[in-house]
Amino acid sequence: MAYFQDIYHSDLSHRARAVYMYLKDHIDSGGRCRLGIRTIAAELGLSRSTVKRALDDLYGAGLLTREPRWRENGSLSSNLYRLL
Repeated sequence: MAYFQDIYHSDLSHRARAVYMYLKDHIDSGGRCRLGIRTIAAELGLSRSTVKRALDDLYGAGLLTREPRWRENGSLSSNLYRLL
């Protein structure tokens, strides 16, 4: 849990901290997380809007990047999150 020390002592909201720790726990070996907002919200017991705000907080703090993922038919699937 030492890798969370910077998060614990940051000015991030509690929702952003919870989402960051959740993403950190679900990243692959490349530091990427492919979970959708609906899944994150359901597992953390938060609303989708709260998760979106938390992700915006993390993005603004420079702790993650997001890349849109697309279906074969060209519609938006979900984002790929990469923790920095």
